[in-house]
Amino acid sequence: MSNNHLSSINHIVVLMLENRSFDHMLGFLYADHGNTSPTGQAFEGLKGTEANPDSSGKPVSVYKIAPSTANAYLMPGADPGEGYSAANSQLFDNITAPTPPVATNDGFVKNFAYTLSWEPGAGYSIVPGTTANDIMGMFTPPTLPVLSGLARGYAVCDHWFGSVPTETLPNRAFACAATSQGHMDDKTHSYTCPSIFGLLSKQNISWAIYGYDNEPLTRHNFPDTTNAPDTCFGLFTDFQAAAKQGKLPSYVFLEPSWGASGNSQHPNYNVALGEQLIHDVYYALKNSPAWNQTLLIVTYDEHGGCYDHVPPPQGATPPDNSAGEYGFDFTRFGPRVPAVLVSPLIAAGTVFRAPANSPPLDHTSILKTVEQRWNLPALSKRDAAAPGLGAVLTLSTARADAPLAGVVVPHSTAAVPGVEKPSHLQQVQADLVSQLPVPDEKGGAHHEMPPLKTSEDYDNYIRERTKAWKASRHGHATAGHKK
Repeated sequence: MSNNHLSSINHIVVLMLENRSFDHMLGFLYADHGNTSPTGQAFEGLKGTEANPDSSGKPVSVYKIAPSTANAYLMPGADPGEGYSAANSQLFDNITAPTPPVATNDGFVKNFAYTLSWEPGAGYSIVPGTTANDIMGMFTPPTLPVLSGLARGYAVCDHWFGSVPTETLPNRAFACAATSQGHMDDKTHSYTCPSIFGLLSKQNISWAIYGYDNEPLTRHNFPDTTNAPDTCFGLFTDFQAAAKQGKLPSYVFLEPSWGASGNSQHPNYNVALGEQLIHDVYYALKNSPAWNQTLLIVTYDEHGGCYDHVPPPQGATPPDNSAGEYGFDFTRFGPRVPAVLVSPLIAAGTVFRAPANSPPLDHTSILKTVEQRWNLPALSKRDAAAPGLGAVLTLSTARADAPLAGVVVPHSTAAVPGVEKPSHLQQVQADLVSQLPVPDEKGGAHHEMPPLKTSEDYDNYIRERTKAWKASRHGHATAGHKK
């Protein structure tokens, strides 16, 4: 299958959200059509009979989260188990993967029960009344009308897998650099390898990373982003302005806001706020003069412990010779995550998968698409082997319809628990910016992160520390400069 009209795309925009599985967000997308899209393509969604055993062996069936469900947009009510051991528990019902690693996906309820037993003592905030069975709650199209509307109105990828069966930072590293350099947990906050951004810079191809309402975390994950010009980074309002003016860079990577009151959709934050973000990204692009040359990719970094019924495949290509933590060999993918492809060159109702006899789609398919569009070399063996996304662009004439016409963005007034507490990724970002070299009054960099307690404390520190670092990079004293 050829790349079709990928050459017509001049802007690839990625919005990567947090910690949701495919079934959890889109499993019921085409349930009303017998899991067949309007174009007649098979869709591997939920039948409604899928179940997981609880600790007593009793099956717990999937159920629909309706807009009227109590605390619908805070489901599953707590942060499910994350990381390599938790993923193994969910997939194999054991923290250690068997040999061969054939997944049954039967451990989600039991793992969530275990997680709920220890999280309160560790300071995690849980929605009152949450039980282990809540992990089997699945959103419906009426509950997520924006994500579902784009998935139906353009293309949904029902066989898109996380790059590794673990938590956020390794998967985000694969999305940006096609490797995590052997790392399999979030203890490592930065990497020493080249990223897609540095690769684009070498070829004089424009790119930008936009944070939502604060500096982007991704800037500090790789040397070639940390050292890039400040003009390559901005906030969501900068993204909106660039789109409106038709001045978007060739490649754009968007971050949500990381706090518990934000729009990342990390469990158990307000999913409705993420619906608003997806809506705003879509319309910023659709109303742009460059819309007909734009491909938007909306996906999630990992499944975050949320239920999915499809066992992740084996046969992944190890990216490099890095020794994997926990003995992981990088030959299997993580669970499915939602992935929606949006462009006026995509036919409505498309279900897009990798070609037969190819690896499945994963985060490095984003990199492969960028590399194919601008004739770039691969970053690792993983993106070299990955299928690209160009074949989804089957239309030679851009569509002029409005798939989200009449869609009302959901709104939730439910109180998110623990919004005053810093999120994990706020803590990660604070650690990264604390290491930035900012000259001090002693003639060197002797900085120690001050005591920070609240989410607001972390946001303010990240903002001020980054501002001081930027000023020092440009030769200005942080406490003012001579006239």
